[in-house]
Amino acid sequence: MTDLAAASAVPSVPGTEDHPQARMILSAALAGGDASHAYLFHGPAGVGKRTAARAFAAELLSAGAVDPGAATHRALAGTHPDLTWVRPTGAHVMRTEDVADPVVAAATRTPFESTRRVFVLERVDTMNDEVANRLLKTLEEPASYVHLILLTDALGQVLPTVVSRCQLVRFDPLPPARIAESLVAEGVDVELAGACARLALGNGARARFLASEDGAALRADVDRMVAAALRGGGRAEDGSLEPWRGLLERAEERREAAEERIAAEASERLASEPKGRERSAIEKHFEDAAKREGRRARTEVLDLGLTLAALRLRDLLCLAEGAAGAALDGAGAGALAEAAEGRDPRRLRAAVERCEDARMSLELNVSEDLALEALGFRLARLVGASPTGSAG
Repeated sequence: MTDLAAASAVPSVPGTEDHPQARMILSAALAGGDASHAYLFHGPAGVGKRTAARAFAAELLSAGAVDPGAATHRALAGTHPDLTWVRPTGAHVMRTEDVADPVVAAATRTPFESTRRVFVLERVDTMNDEVANRLLKTLEEPASYVHLILLTDALGQVLPTVVSRCQLVRFDPLPPARIAESLVAEGVDVELAGACARLALGNGARARFLASEDGAALRADVDRMVAAALRGGGRAEDGSLEPWRGLLERAEERREAAEERIAAEASERLASEPKGRERSAIEKHFEDAAKREGRRARTEVLDLGLTLAALRLRDLLCLAEGAAGAALDGAGAGALAEAAEGRDPRRLRAAVERCEDARMSLELNVSEDLALEALGFRLARLVGASPTGSAG
């Protein structure tokens, strides 16, 4: 039987339906009972890597279990004692303590009830040399019962020492038509679904957010910022200053919502916890988690907002160069057509780059207010100025 036939002999791992290479590798591993000790799932965000990792972990942990159904259910719910899921505690970096005890030390201990222990590590591109060095021995010489599943949206940023010790499993960007089809099935308007699917750049989760009320509000914030730049001034259409302020306020709302969610979890957890050292430790854990998740939620909004601004300007560039068919937001392209007339493509390209520069600068913990204010002035100078002149 060929490898492809063997892979098709078992059900595909959920999350791999649109990813032939991932489906073949993981299905073959389950069919042959010879799963690798370390996998690196790589590909764009929102295409099913987490879903596939949890499903694959559930299959590994349920193999040979007394009650496979119960083991699978707990693994999928994240409550199986032999499944450890690690997310970086830093807003932009994974810390040594994220892997030292939860992974490196835990991997030396035998499973609680399964024949295996599975460790899933998200965003491994945020590892620095120190973190990677702590993990390397576990990656190189794990116990026979240990399986590690590493996840990244940016393979090129993962340290080579980590990549070389893992079996790569590729997850491709989802085709816009496939994403749009899913959105329409969920009740999204056909035209909106198509626009969101294209703007998501293969990220199904992002497309779903863009099609929501919150996503529409974020897109409106971005449109106001870009429109102000196109007019060449620092005011929004309603005359208010700081046209980028809406994006910051929306990011702050998401931060507050994330912190409130963690606070609710803390309240429920502490309701029956007596006073004492352990309660204080739990309170400190939730306080740190709230700050961490709040920063992450805020950063995600700003990152997406600046990505959308770059894509909006890219559509403007397409129209300016007579390539309307290449515009991602077909519905929005009509509104941009007049603004595109007579603009210098070089300046528009530079404006797209400025948005990307600002987005990347947020990872360096720069002042978000100053970064967006500077971006607003630069965009106004580039795309709001006369079509002639150099792009600065």
